[in-house]
Amino acid sequence: MGTSKRYPEEVRERAVRMVAEQQAEHGSQWAAINSIASKIGCTSESLRRWVRQAERDHGERGNRFGEVVQPQPRDRREHQQPDDDERRPVPASHRRGCRQ
Repeated sequence: MGTSKRYPEEVRERAVRMVAEQQAEHGSQWAAINSIASKIGCTSESLRRWVRQAERDHGERGNRFGEVVQPQPRDRREHQQPDDDERRPVPASHRRGCRQ
């Protein structure tokens, strides 16, 4: 069973800043993440998640699916009942009061 290691917020923020500052020196963000993660004693995946969350928090990245999330107004009636074409006949075995 793995152990849970919590890092203080200051450590996370500093590590994320270091990735941003040293990314050009390493050639890629992933190379910078690997280098810094080994220095601060966390896994590369943990640091990558911190960096991604910071990017989302600052509007530099969309959600996890690559989309920038903007709420869309929806018509409530659109979701209340399906059109006649979308309705399917209910089998007799599923109708109320039918016995098998």
